[in-house]
Amino acid sequence: MSDVHQKYEDTLSAINNGSGDHHLKQFVSFRIGTEDYAVDILAVREIKGWTRTTVLPNQPDYVRGVLNLRGAIVPVFDLGCRFGQGATEATQKHVVIIVSVADRLIGLLVDQVSDILSVQPDAVGPVPEMESGRNQAYLEGIITVNETMVVLLSLDTLFDNIVLPDMKPVEKTAA
Repeated sequence: MSDVHQKYEDTLSAINNGSGDHHLKQFVSFRIGTEDYAVDILAVREIKGWTRTTVLPNQPDYVRGVLNLRGAIVPVFDLGCRFGQGATEATQKHVVIIVSVADRLIGLLVDQVSDILSVQPDAVGPVPEMESGRNQAYLEGIITVNETMVVLLSLDTLFDNIVLPDMKPVEKTAA
């Protein structure tokens, strides 16, 4: 298990056990090309290596297909393609981050998982206004970590108007 995967497991364990600093916001950070992004750690269900997906016909280019995750059919989205960087030539080095969005599981194809970030809530800065305003709604904020800017994604907004395959909702576990 990689250091990031172990840190992710340890962080989730601390959250579930009620330990840790409750004032910090925590994110799973990852790379797409040369850019750094992150999502709320509480949305992440699993991090797994790239496996071939089953392609579905008539889907947008950024939909890589679906995979079977222990009986759940999970659509996999190529975030590089979704963000206008072209289709990712996935290799064994790529990673799929399984997230829960609106009680559905979704896979995010990324180049690599970087780290688990813990920041004070006031460390999250606003996204600057851009002239086009296009696709800015799914950007939740920006944080700077070791002089690197990390863009925080709002998964709910990113997948707001995308029709998801009819899947079983994520089962809630008792805390």
